[in-house]
Amino acid sequence: MSSAVFDIAVKTIGGEDKQLSEYGGKVLLIVNVASECGYTPQYAGLEKLNQKYQDAGLRILAFPCNDYGAQEPGSNAEIQQFCTRKYGVSFELFDKVHARGPQQHPLYATLTKATESKGEVSWNFEKFLISKQGEIVAHFKSSVSPDSPELIAAIERELAK
Repeated sequence: MSSAVFDIAVKTIGGEDKQLSEYGGKVLLIVNVASECGYTPQYAGLEKLNQKYQDAGLRILAFPCNDYGAQEPGSNAEIQQFCTRKYGVSFELFDKVHARGPQQHPLYATLTKATESKGEVSWNFEKFLISKQGEIVAHFKSSVSPDSPELIAAIERELAK
């Protein structure tokens, strides 16, 4: 089944091309991340979600972004090293993208134009939940932590479908 999200190509943090269609049949949590943000400790919660739900079909896709307060100034290699060393991140990291503005990545253009969206991404660590069919089912602002009941309930609901 095709959707606008699954039609998008991205680059891994290592520079390899990847089609989001490769995640068909998985529930995705797409997050714009930054290493120097007040929300950066959410990496730990995201990793806990990854550990708990990966076998059930959840994939967390983290997209570093320097659009908000210039809080992700590092190179891809520096970002990957930081995430692995400080938070033990084992979920997938991708190439740094723009979540807003004239150079907005096509992924974020699609995510923010969806009717389920709360509009533009306004800060780091906003989360988009994508169904197994590639449909955007929820958008959570930065203040919604990875362990929040509303996010966990939404993830479990999608995994159960």
